[in-house]
Amino acid sequence: MKHSFAKHVRREFYKTVWFYFLVVWPIFSILLFTIVLFGIIIGQLEGWGPFDGIYFGFITGLTIGYGDLVPKQTLSRILSVALGFNGVLMTAIFAAISIRAIEETAKAAQTEE
Repeated sequence: MKHSFAKHVRREFYKTVWFYFLVVWPIFSILLFTIVLFGIIIGQLEGWGPFDGIYFGFITGLTIGYGDLVPKQTLSRILSVALGFNGVLMTAIFAAISIRAIEETAKAAQTEE
C-alpha cells in the first residue's frame, strides 16, 4: 500500500514540475539563449574559439566558474557579470518551480490520505 502511495506522490511531483516548467519555458529559453549569445560575443572579444566562448558562457552562467578562461577586455567582463546575474535568475526560477511542486504535492498527498 505504501509503495503505491509513494509512487503516486512521485508521479504528482513530476507532473507538477513539468507543468510549471512549461509555464516558464519562454523565460528559461531566453536565458539559455542569452548564455550562448554572450558566450559567443565574449569568445570573439577575447580571441577564443566559438566552443570556448560557449563553454565559458555556460560555466559562468551556471555560476560554476572554474577559472580556466578569464576575460581580459572590459566589455567581456561586463558581459560576464550579466551572465552571472543570468545564472542566479535561472537558479531562482528552478528553485521556485521545485518548491512550488513540493508544496502542491504535499497538499495533494494530505487530501488523499
